[in-house]
Amino acid sequence: MKKLLAVILAAVLLAEPALAVETLAGDDITISAPYAVLMESSTGEVLYEKESHAHCSPASVTKVMTMLLVAEAIEAGTISLDTVVTASANAASMGGSQIWLEQGEQMTVDEMLKCVAVVSANDCAVALAELIAGTEEAFVQRMNQRAAELGMEDTHFTNCTGLLDDDEHYTSAYDIALMSRALISHDMIKDYTTIWMDTIRDGEFGLSNTNKLIYYYDGATGLKTGFTSKAMYCLSATAERDGVEYIAVVLHADTSADRFEDAKTLLSYAFANYDLASLRPSEALPPVPVTLGTADSVQPVYEGNEYILEEKGTLSDLSYDLALVESVAAPVYAGQSLGTLTVYSGETVLAQINIVASEAVERLSLWDIYGSLIGALIGRKEV
Repeated sequence: MKKLLAVILAAVLLAEPALAVETLAGDDITISAPYAVLMESSTGEVLYEKESHAHCSPASVTKVMTMLLVAEAIEAGTISLDTVVTASANAASMGGSQIWLEQGEQMTVDEMLKCVAVVSANDCAVALAELIAGTEEAFVQRMNQRAAELGMEDTHFTNCTGLLDDDEHYTSAYDIALMSRALISHDMIKDYTTIWMDTIRDGEFGLSNTNKLIYYYDGATGLKTGFTSKAMYCLSATAERDGVEYIAVVLHADTSADRFEDAKTLLSYAFANYDLASLRPSEALPPVPVTLGTADSVQPVYEGNEYILEEKGTLSDLSYDLALVESVAAPVYAGQSLGTLTVYSGETVLAQINIVASEAVERLSLWDIYGSLIGALIGRKEV
């Protein structure tokens, strides 16, 4: 009966769209910027969009991808925060926002990343790009490759700073939200994007964050501002309260104040109206016994998002129905289905989560089986 119920539920869920928050229409929120998107970070759920896939010049919001590749290189161990970076003539020649690096000047990755995050330093961005990839051009290739991996279909980079108004350098509000979501998944980046004021060069050069939300918006965690005469005023803003984090992207606002006000409007709406519900019970999943396997059991894990985003006040008490196989025969492959978890809000099915094997378990060979039997027999005789 349980198997039949699971089949029926799966059929229903496949036939109907997954439960999701309805995207707001343009009339539900009023913002002045022509391009925008509001996304919840853990689920990737889009709550609001306004021409979110239009190709736009991103200005220095480009550096979200630059910082992402730096953060990934740090976590991969190819560079560290203590790695010393020597500024090239090319890096020192950058205009726009900068800290006036001199050719041959040395700083750590920690210092340069801080300058990129806080004051949008173009010279430091190029120096870091050259450290990671050898040249800015090679780094840009990695930027575009990473964009493709993230599903950023409306993006093409030609530089790592966004300083130049190049027609071939473009992205969209939605794609910026995607790369912002990837960046804030690295907690270490917030050590930099939440700095309001700081100094470098032994206190001789002051830094003040270009993102004014860090100073006056409760829960602000970042992320990046941008401006050129073509891109106008741009912003990817992130904020977290009570374990829920949202991303508000605003592009081509008329004034700096407008972009901050628009982002604040989007973020405040999200915090006031939505919340996360857990798609996991508090109890850990028990190991599943494996017959004739090289391991006695395999650990099941949940697939998909850990949370679901819902409007506040719409959920009843959540309950969970676990349907897990009693055992599984080897060989077991990683990702093999072992059961399902059905999540209810009251009597309504909220979601059905697939449960899979976390790793592969090979089947015992005949010699292994014979050896086990002989060992068992010998053990019995000795007893």
